[in-house]
Amino acid sequence: MTAVTTDVQAAHTSAVGRLLDSYRDIPPGATVRLAKPTSNLFRARASTKTKGLDASGLGGVLAVDTGSRTAEVQGMCTYETLVAATLPFGLAPLVVPQLKTITIGGAVTGLGIESTSFRNGLPHESVCEMDILTGAGELITASPDQCADLFHAFPNSYGTLGYSVRLQIELEPVRPFVKLRHLRFHRVADLVDVLQRILDTGGYDGVPVDYLDGVVFGPAESYLCLGMKTGTDGPVSDYTGQRIFYRSIQHDSGERHDRLTTQDYLWRWDTDWFWCSEAFGAQRPFVRRLWPRRYRRSSVYWKLVGLDQRFHIADRIERRSVLAADQPLRERVVQDVEVPVERVVEFLEWFLRNVPITPIWLCPLRLRGDTRWPLYPLLPHRNYVNVGFWSSVPASGVTGRTNRLIEDKVDEFDGHKSLYSESFYSPEDFDRQYGGEAYRKVKDVYDPDSRLLGLYAKAVQRQ
Repeated sequence: MTAVTTDVQAAHTSAVGRLLDSYRDIPPGATVRLAKPTSNLFRARASTKTKGLDASGLGGVLAVDTGSRTAEVQGMCTYETLVAATLPFGLAPLVVPQLKTITIGGAVTGLGIESTSFRNGLPHESVCEMDILTGAGELITASPDQCADLFHAFPNSYGTLGYSVRLQIELEPVRPFVKLRHLRFHRVADLVDVLQRILDTGGYDGVPVDYLDGVVFGPAESYLCLGMKTGTDGPVSDYTGQRIFYRSIQHDSGERHDRLTTQDYLWRWDTDWFWCSEAFGAQRPFVRRLWPRRYRRSSVYWKLVGLDQRFHIADRIERRSVLAADQPLRERVVQDVEVPVERVVEFLEWFLRNVPITPIWLCPLRLRGDTRWPLYPLLPHRNYVNVGFWSSVPASGVTGRTNRLIEDKVDEFDGHKSLYSESFYSPEDFDRQYGGEAYRKVKDVYDPDSRLLGLYAKAVQRQ
């Protein structure tokens, strides 16, 4: 067990003081933003010359309590930092999002998901309490029993109600290793049938399943990846070097077995940003041998994306090839959507017919209890499947045409779409899907002067 020492508490208090001072330094009427050097958002935003909030010194773990299985964490702490602090105690957060640079505060205000979500829900459901800097410049402690309206509206608010400064979160026991079984299916419907049985029973072939996700490579090739905690020593695979994790899943029929350390399992997708490192050439054998291992990680790929967004490198290359080959420009389609499990076969079959993007990530989830979260109104006791797809398609004359089609189809199937990327909803549709009335009530209380952007402005208008 570690405790919050006097020095750690003093450093935290000092960092919070700097944050509050930076809020007061922003001129009245100016929009308040977080001065954050990195982001896991895929939507651009308008540039601003206003100085942002100083969040320096708010990226650490304050304490790990092995008795209560909780951790005190600062809002800008990355999951990489948190996992490094908890694993020596045989503990981990209930949900560890896939990328090392995702922060705890970001996963709570912007949602997160991973292969424990079918039994542990979403990251905000393991928050016991949190200190939030509101749009009004007040530091408020929110919990299910204190400022409960803010606590329940905070998930999916994307920093438009405030910024988390400190969070107390639940942890769960882990073992040193994870055994993997990759099951192959030749029809998506068969995969979903097995997925549903695992969700209903919590196991497969009589063995409890601790981790569960999947990959669709095409209509006739898809996989479920089952993970089981184990303490038994034995050889483990390494996908941080020349081998690529998602390629290791593929096989001709039946199932394939694998084994990873728990740490490597938690970060199995980070090395190649799922499969998106291919866009940078990092999966080509020659390039991969020259690309230093320490730079094969999501934070580096994010920097490359940032350079592209700043200098429009891909657009310039694309325009040259368009002029040469008379081909249309590309539309970026980077989305995660939640579809009820009973509708996911229909959605995937439609997607595979109409959107030329594979692979597709599948991650089942179910809320942990009876609580409803108004800004992302998934229903308690209902199984969903997160469907993730991250690429581009040929563009048409209509801005965001494919993204709009996907939004409409997700709505038709009673699903929900994450807001970390581009969205094209009308104000009315956005209100209906993302708790508009509940959001406005909380916004009026904790940000009465609208110092922070509104959710629609930030998520759709990209201000």
